Amino acid sequence: MAENGPHPSPSFQQAALPRIYSSDLQSLLQSLLGTLADIDFEYERECDNINCRTMDVNLKIRLLEKLKQHHRQRREPYLQQLAILQERIRRVC
Repeated sequence: MAENGPHPSPSFQQAALPRIYSSDLQSLLQSLLGTLADIDFEYERECDNINCRTMDVNLKIRLLEKLKQHHRQRREPYLQQLAILQERIRRVC
């Protein structure tokens, strides 16, 4: 008898398979992603603080732009390391 239930798509089946990396790659990947998440969270919190303040709109725009630039600068070295790590993972897999 054929099963009439829903069938997961092939992309879903592939996504459900666990990725296995060496423990050093796994921990480095988790560390990089955690650091990026922390930087993003801090950026969002600081944006909220500036947006909640009562101040001149032009000053607010300048502060937010400066904060955005600082955020990009802080993230860049981690993004570079992440790209290097992704290439290492591609070569291993």
